[in-house]
Amino acid sequence: MMINIMRIYGLAVLLISCLGIEVTGSKYSKEINDPKPDGALDGKGTVEFRIAKLNQVWEKAVRMQLPPVRQAELHSDLKIQEKDELQWKKLKAEGLDETGEKEAKLRRNFNVILAKYGMDGKKDTRGLESNNLKDHEIKEGDMFDDPRLDKLWNKAKTSGKFSEEELLSLRREFQHHKEKIQEYNIVMDTVSRTEEVHKNVIAPLEGEEKEHVLHRKHTELKEKMRNLHQGFERLRKLSHEGFSEDSEFKEPRVSELWDMAQRANLSEAELDSLKEELRHFETKVEKHQHYQEQLDLSHQKLKHVEALGDKDHILRNKEKYNNLAEKTREMGYKMKKHMQDLNSKISRNGLNRNEL
Repeated sequence: MMINIMRIYGLAVLLISCLGIEVTGSKYSKEINDPKPDGALDGKGTVEFRIAKLNQVWEKAVRMQLPPVRQAELHSDLKIQEKDELQWKKLKAEGLDETGEKEAKLRRNFNVILAKYGMDGKKDTRGLESNNLKDHEIKEGDMFDDPRLDKLWNKAKTSGKFSEEELLSLRREFQHHKEKIQEYNIVMDTVSRTEEVHKNVIAPLEGEEKEHVLHRKHTELKEKMRNLHQGFERLRKLSHEGFSEDSEFKEPRVSELWDMAQRANLSEAELDSLKEELRHFETKVEKHQHYQEQLDLSHQKLKHVEALGDKDHILRNKEKYNNLAEKTREMGYKMKKHMQDLNSKISRNGLNRNEL
């Protein structure tokens, strides 16, 4: 009898131990640390991204109550970051990033996202810092926080050369350039703050190879600065001469890509192929902008309905708003991925080469 009791006791202890190991082990299981991308952290118990740090950023953005369009933009940027990081993990597993250069670039990109949306813990004084801004006072009518841009815009606006529709297009050009300047300054700030980390990542390299990696990073920054200068010259020309009837593209990002392509070492056949792809891309950009505008309007309507307090009306509008937000985020991701692919094709000086 005593032997049977001891056996039962032993089995019970063994069973409890096994269960304890299983529960403890599940904390570090792949399912927990590599969750399925099954929607936002919106109270449904689901997660949005497969990488924990990206989910943390998204949760913070939701808590910060970023404006809906801004939140949708962040979501698209995080999806691109997720795609690149998952791709890099495969490369690393195959031993294809021995120098750590791609890893360092991913880290910089992530830091840029944090800074861009005000989640890096720094008060954003980077805005449009330049030597020209030291004595610049913001005046009524200033829209772009940069004296050169504001002066050019005000001159174009009062010139009488532009219709209302053309002024809207020109304003998008100016806004795009402002965002490029802000992004450049954030990248510069991020590079300087992560320089030591980057050096540590590539510490095993010696001599010329190490210098080459560091030189390449600063070459990329110089290229961005060159693009800024070319972009400003484009704005100056547009402001003085107006839009040409035979302009290939209207959207700033598409025009910029086309200008880059024309400066690249592409054949006529490649240019023709790229021009057709850019036309499709421009349609995608315009559609995305339309959805952004509708999302903003839907958010305003939802706030108005919430103030009235009709629960059924609130639920209907909230459902419409959530569906529109999801569609806008999805379109934003596809647009940014397409733009990333186009940039890669052009920067590689050929249409048949692919990046990471």
